[in-house]
Amino acid sequence: MESGTVSFSLLDLFKMGGVFMWPLLAFSIATITIGVERAVYFIRHSLEIGDLGGKVSQLVKSGGYQEAAEYLSAQTGRRMGARVLLALVNRANTGGGKAFSEHHAERAVETEAMTCINSMENGFNFLVALGSLSPLTGFLGTVSGMIGAFKSIAEATEVNAQIVANGIYEALITTVFGLIIAIIAMIFHSVFSHIVDKFAAEIETTCSDLIAEIADSQP
Repeated sequence: MESGTVSFSLLDLFKMGGVFMWPLLAFSIATITIGVERAVYFIRHSLEIGDLGGKVSQLVKSGGYQEAAEYLSAQTGRRMGARVLLALVNRANTGGGKAFSEHHAERAVETEAMTCINSMENGFNFLVALGSLSPLTGFLGTVSGMIGAFKSIAEATEVNAQIVANGIYEALITTVFGLIIAIIAMIFHSVFSHIVDKFAAEIETTCSDLIAEIADSQP
């Protein structure tokens, strides 16, 4: 004889989870919204730096600072690396007979790079917060559900395994949803942080090489 299986829809599980499913629903919407928005942002803003560095290096070696600035200016709309390199080129092409200062160039690069990185990391703190709050809220819902389950047991005139199992089953729903939301939030944060860290390392290497080339080309 086959034993029957009981299946529930997401709506059924939501109702069974109780009042704490509402904040979890809000957390899930916020997590997906931030994740998708950041993904679209990274797709729209290319973080490739190799081709930009190569082109600027060629122009700098021939003294074409103005051409390099114009080339980078045309790329700044959708390329983060172009903004940082443009700050460097502008610092090197100050004119007025001023000597090139590697220290000032590094400061200009660091300032612009931090501005770009801050833009890329927008929303990261919220992902961390959601990754922490979601399981805690789920655990709170579970504790609340367990209290209700034991209350039902205490009020029941005849206690059986089904009463205990159903109460615990419903109580654990919020924990499951809270952990799922936290996992998704932390995956988003880890992937996006890796992208930003990679960009920061590449821009640092490229700018250091360009600063050395500019300094060597100065009379």
